[in-house]
Amino acid sequence: MHQFKELEIWKRSRLFCSQIYAITSKFPNDEKFGLTNQLRRASVSIPSNIAEGSSRNSNNDFARFLEIAIGSAYEIETQLLIALDLGFIKTDELEKSIIELNEIIKMISRFRSNLKI
Repeated sequence: MHQFKELEIWKRSRLFCSQIYAITSKFPNDEKFGLTNQLRRASVSIPSNIAEGSSRNSNNDFARFLEIAIGSAYEIETQLLIALDLGFIKTDELEKSIIELNEIIKMISRFRSNLKI
């Protein structure tokens, strides 16, 4: 069992979640139950799955939750691209977010590959 609050992947994904909330706070009000909600839920999913997986008794289970976290990250990337297409975010905001998201994905992937499964 891992202490999730000590994991850098959890800390960084938690901060990223806050960034997504800040970005989506500027979206149009009629997107509150659309893209805003989807992005926020997916961003919350990353640190949440890391935390939940860390409580599991086996590394196989933990690895499964890390895969789900990575899936949520790719979901966010897609949704950010759609937000750009719709004019809700600017290119520089998108690029900054995707750079951070890719770093988180790499960190989770490395951590997962180092688990003794």
